[in-house]
Amino acid sequence: MFVYRIVKSKKKTEDLSGMGAFLAGGRWNDKGIYLLYTSENSSLAMLENLVHFDVMETPDDLYILEINIDKEDLILEIPESEYPQDWLKTDNLSCKRLGYKLISDHKILGFKVRSAVNQSEYNILLDPLFPGYHDLVKITNVTKISVDTRLI
Repeated sequence: MFVYRIVKSKKKTEDLSGMGAFLAGGRWNDKGIYLLYTSENSSLAMLENLVHFDVMETPDDLYILEINIDKEDLILEIPESEYPQDWLKTDNLSCKRLGYKLISDHKILGFKVRSAVNQSEYNILLDPLFPGYHDLVKITNVTKISVDTRLI
């Protein structure tokens, strides 16, 4: 299974640690919880980034990471019926609690959830503390891209 991630600097093209989510938190995790946010395709990864860019601070170049997940069966897909009510609201604590519940025992490599930006596509959130994570999750390709200013 291949997933995609966009990073803002060459330095981050080797980082699968989940440190960004640890420091800032996200829809599915609180600050202090490691989680690596990836998307099922590169265009969704781009959209997921664009919603966080400030027009004046948009980087000139981005990098698309293509990441291979060796054990797709270790990714849990969250059934629609288990999504928290109002899951689309930013900072919904129920989403953060569900994300923590799913990875707190490190028994799944990650989980698959619908994107709030494009609800017909999915993000795959990975647990960097899963045993054997670095053997199962590998960067297979890095592509430098320029940001098309029409998107901002």
